Parts: sequence; structure tokens; C-alpha cells
Amino acid sequence: MTRWIRRQLSSLSGVGLVLGTLLFAAALTPTLVPRSYLTQGALAGICFAIGYGLGVLSRQLWRYLELPEPSDRLRRPTNAVALLLSLLIALLFLWKAAEWQNSVRAVVGLSHLPSSHPTKLCLMAFATFVLVLVIARLFKRLADWLVGVTRRFIPARLATVIGVGLAALLFWSLASNVLASAVFRMLDSSYRELDARLEPERPQPTAPNKTGSPASLVNWQELGRAGREFIAAGPTAARISAETGHPAMEPIRVYVGLRGAQTAEARARLALEELKRVGGFSRSTLVVVTPTGTGWVDPSAMDALEHLRDGDVASVAVQYSYLSSPLSLLTQPEYGAETARALFREIYRHWTALPHDARPKLYLHGLSLGAMNSEKSAELFEMIGDPIDGALWSGPPFETRNWRSITEARNPGTPQWLPEFRDGRIVRFMNQNGPTVPPDRPWGPMRLVYLQYASDPITFFDYRDAYRQPDWMKQPRGPDVSTELRWYPIVTMLQLALDMAVATSTPIGYGHVYAPEHYVEAWTAVLGTGRWSAEELAALKRHLAERARARSGANRPANDPYDNRGG
Repeated sequence: MTRWIRRQLSSLSGVGLVLGTLLFAAALTPTLVPRSYLTQGALAGICFAIGYGLGVLSRQLWRYLELPEPSDRLRRPTNAVALLLSLLIALLFLWKAAEWQNSVRAVVGLSHLPSSHPTKLCLMAFATFVLVLVIARLFKRLADWLVGVTRRFIPARLATVIGVGLAALLFWSLASNVLASAVFRMLDSSYRELDARLEPERPQPTAPNKTGSPASLVNWQELGRAGREFIAAGPTAARISAETGHPAMEPIRVYVGLRGAQTAEARARLALEELKRVGGFSRSTLVVVTPTGTGWVDPSAMDALEHLRDGDVASVAVQYSYLSSPLSLLTQPEYGAETARALFREIYRHWTALPHDARPKLYLHGLSLGAMNSEKSAELFEMIGDPIDGALWSGPPFETRNWRSITEARNPGTPQWLPEFRDGRIVRFMNQNGPTVPPDRPWGPMRLVYLQYASDPITFFDYRDAYRQPDWMKQPRGPDVSTELRWYPIVTMLQLALDMAVATSTPIGYGHVYAPEHYVEAWTAVLGTGRWSAEELAALKRHLAERARARSGANRPANDPYDNRGG
């Protein structure tokens, strides 16, 4: 037993233990959204594996350069000290882990974690590290075999470089071309089946002015799950009137699913014809909506809009994918932009042909990936002679081109999480506390509004966070960001990447889940207040907020629109 312990201590990488523990400890610190022990443990295990791997790599490089190595007599006590120090650091940070997570949960209004959180987290981290270790050892076995084969024909050092390079290439090809493709095919098939499944709670509409009805140009089954939800879940004129006290019209919603036609252009033309059939161009307001990856349209956004316009609004959307927004962004980002562009082109061409005094005001809207593709759909130079009236883009992903360039060119002294751009006549930013620009400041000919939360990792993730502190971490911070949050090289980027995967699990009004009362504020900035008084707007916000939170709770009805929030 003594000899076995000595061998294990000699085989350990002291540098790897220290680096791995430091990265493990940093991974336990808070970021933008609350994390469960599963997600936090998996991240901590991966970070420890990365740190330990860097230590092992440094030792291999040392041997490859044939530099003098410390003796076993020196290595064993050094590794023992490193192991003891690593354990003390890990225990200290595990003891603080729940407190740090609770600081994030307190910001978003969640209860504190149970006392078992650190133990479960540690077990999950260990399991993740073992899995990564198995994969690393498989890689080493493959690399050793390739080095042995190539060493028969070429010098040893060159054989080592070529063998390791070939092993890395084979692993990468297997992961990207075989495993990733198989996973994406499986997910696409699963999402397609879910999209096609009919919900008995949503019968086909019978009113002729409803998309999917027997009189419609669009088949009810071909709308897809998200499309049927969008059509069936909208408020009626009677409900709007009862809730606002104003006379109301029946809102018009048009949707074309991915199975509605073979190409993006054909689906866009079908959407235009359906919109014309139901009288969408006779309304005062027309909104071209780009949905999220699954085709989901945020009910918080649409309910707020339709109440503010007393139902005198038409909205049109076309599905472009079955996959969720992150998967669509990874596998088919051009396809979403192509569909959004085709739909806008068809709608805009018809809209510009109408007399100016007999056409609706035209707006764009999108959430998440829908915001990015909606932004791409309308090129400024193409409509500069006859511009649209405005756009509301919520939760734009970090890759959104115009959002990124405007944010980087923001006025000096304004924070990244709520910037001001020039005089605010064209572009304004809003969060849960509204805009920083006074509402009475005049607008230009077009109103563009970005609604974003400082706690939204899909908006504020950046690959450069691996090596530099992001601006949104500087003081002052957003109202929904923990004061305990700190930047660490590599780790912070991995934390935010994981946060993106769980960004829609937060309560409404945080992360990537946008609240209806904030949509009311944002739509008011885009549309103007109209005849709504400040008291009426406050009452509408309270009503929509209460209903949305009730429907997103544990007792929400089956197939509720908020089940698929975030898309």
C-alpha cells in the first residue's frame, strides 16, 4: 500500500493539480443566471480537467525538450503538498459555492439552495472529470499507437508531432462529422415529429379570417406546433376590450409553417397571399415577426402589442427551422436569414405599392435568433426612400451584426448593458427599468428599439471573454447582475457558454425570458403612446404581468404558450 501511494504521488502532476483546482474553484463563482448542481458540477469538472490537462501537457513538453526532471525523492513531497493545498482550496470554494449561487438567486427572486448543494455539485464534478479523463486516455492510446507506427519510418521527434497531430485530427473528425451530425439528425427528427403532432386542446379554427381554418390558404396541420399555438393563443376582441376598457377589434395573426411550401420564397409568397386574404393590410399596424429557431413567437410580446393597439394590428410570421435557437444558430444560421429576408421582401414590395394614406404602419419584431434574422431581413439602403416605421428586437444574440456595431460605438460613459447611441433619434436601448433616453426626446423617421436584460447571456456572451474582462462587468452593473460576479480567464467564457443553455429557465423578467410589462414599455417607445394615459399603461402592465406569471407557474394549462418560452 505504501509503495502504491508513492507511485500515485509520483505520477501526479503538481502543476496540473494546482491549475485544475484554481479553475475548478473559479467555476464555482456566480455568473448571470442561477445554476443547478448538475450544470455547475459539470462545468467545474470540465474546468478541473482543463487545468489538470494543461499541467500534464506542460510536463510532456518538458520531457520532449529533454530538460532535466526533478527526482522522485523531490517530486513525491512536492506533489503531496500540491494535493493538500488543492484540497484546502477546493473545500473552501465548495463551502462558498451555495452562498454565491444564492446571491444570483436573490437577484431573480428565487429561494435559497438546500444544504446538500455542495455535496451533489462535488459528485457531479467528479463524474464529469472521470468522463473527460477516459476520453483523454483514449486519445493518448491512439496517439501512442500512431507515434509507434510512424517512428518506424521517420525520426522520433517528428513522429511524435505527426502522431499527435493525426490523433487530434481523427478525434476532431469523429466529433464534428460523425457524432455531431448524428446528434443533429436525431434532434432534427425529434423536433420535426414534435412540430407535426396535433394537440387535442387546440382544435382547428372555423372562423374564415383565421389562418388554418377551412377557408384559409394554409393547412392547419402544416402550420406546425408553434404556428398552431401562435394562431390559437391570441386574445379575442372581447377579451381585449374587457381588459382595457376600449373598443377592440379581432387581431389578425398569419403564420406559415415549414411544411407549408418547399422553399423559403414560396412560403413567403403564401404568407403574403394569406395576409391579403384576411385583410391584414387594412389594419393600422402591420408587424413582420421573425420567430425563434423552433418557430415560437413570444406571447408576451404579441399580447402587449395587440392590447396597446386595441386589436387593430396584423402580424405575419414564417417558420424556418424545427430546432431550438442555439441549435439553429449552429447548424443553419443562413437559412433563418434567408426566410426572414424572403418574407420581408414580399411584404415590403406589396406595402410600398399601396397609397401612403391607405396602408398600415410597418414594423419588424423578433426575439433571440429571430431578432438577429429580423435585423438582417431589411437592408437600410433598400428602403431609404420609403422606410419602415420601426422595429422592436428583444434579446438579440451576441452575433447580431448591427446590434454589436452600435453597442461598440455607444456614447462614452454609457454602460454596455444599456448604451446610448448618439442623440437617440433612430436607435434606443431598454431594459426592465426602461430607456435612459427621456421619452419626450423626438424620434427621427424610423424608431429602432433593442430590449435587453443585463442578465441575458445569449446577448452578452463573447468568445473574447476568455482573455479579457467584458465591459458589462464594470461598474455600474445592471440591476439584475450579482455583485459577487468576478472575471476569470477561460472560466468566465465557459460559464457564460453554459449560461446560454439555461438562459430560458429563469423567472420571467430575467435572463432570456422577457416580461410582458417590459414589452409594453418597449412597444410604447416604438409605436408612441397614442391615446393611452400613464395610469392606463400602468394598469395594463400589471394585468399582463400577473397573467403571464400565473401561466408560467406550476399550475399552467397543458400546451400553454409559455411552455416553449425562448424557442
